[in-house]
Amino acid sequence: MSASLSIAFIGTGVMGRSMAGHLQKAGHALHVYNRTKEKAQALLDAGATWHASAGAAAAQADVVISMVGFPADVEATYLGAGGIVERARPGALLIDMTTSSPVLARRIADAAAKRGLASLDAPVSGGDLGAREARLVIMVGGEAAAFARAKPLFELMGKNIALHGGPGAGQYCKMANQIAVAVGMVAWVEALAYAKKAGLDPTAVHGSISGGAAGSWALTNLAPRALAENFAPGFYVKHIIKDMKIALESAAELKLDLPGLAGAKKLYEQVAARGWEDCGTQALYRLYTSL
Repeated sequence: MSASLSIAFIGTGVMGRSMAGHLQKAGHALHVYNRTKEKAQALLDAGATWHASAGAAAAQADVVISMVGFPADVEATYLGAGGIVERARPGALLIDMTTSSPVLARRIADAAAKRGLASLDAPVSGGDLGAREARLVIMVGGEAAAFARAKPLFELMGKNIALHGGPGAGQYCKMANQIAVAVGMVAWVEALAYAKKAGLDPTAVHGSISGGAAGSWALTNLAPRALAENFAPGFYVKHIIKDMKIALESAAELKLDLPGLAGAKKLYEQVAARGWEDCGTQALYRLYTSL
């Protein structure tokens, strides 16, 4: 890829705005669209061009990157009338970095190929912190040639970048990641809720167990937020529920039973029922300590 590209970035929320910012700082011309314009303001102030729709932004770009909320949003953004696939420039590269359905990723790839467009599904892990610090894990599905075109851009946003196979493979890998994340969240929450109930200082217990065999990224990074009663979203409860639904549906298609994930989903649905769906995933701790 050339040193400077015209890039459409669709979705400038908690993670997307940091990801787009890294591309902008590297000298790429940015065309942006987000449902709430205010969330793109920092990018616009730095020189990005605003467009009234995802399709309008795509029509101006060599590369289109999306980071939206739900599979329905992805489908409408790419496959809807006036959407990205319809309006993208010939030869453009389309990269969906939303956590979405493997089946939908393959549908987008097929539709893109019919128009002579390259496409990748490239969901990420690392949350708001990983996005801000440009050290996301990027899991990619698609053709090797498209991956080679995209890799210099991925390297501006992440550190651990891998092509896992053809269309949909990135989403399958992300589902594996989300299964581990969701079930792992239950593990540290139950450990610290137990410690508190036993009369121990959960912060002190965290200091003892986080560096040993019980350690995890979530225990290191999210548990301190929960213990400080900071439930601001790095990754929304409503989005982890969405991901668990996708993973369970995909597992059913593969004829695989995942009881641990099913249990985690029920717990997070209780969190959402308390009105905390827009909190960060560490709000699961709040459920246990408020019972």
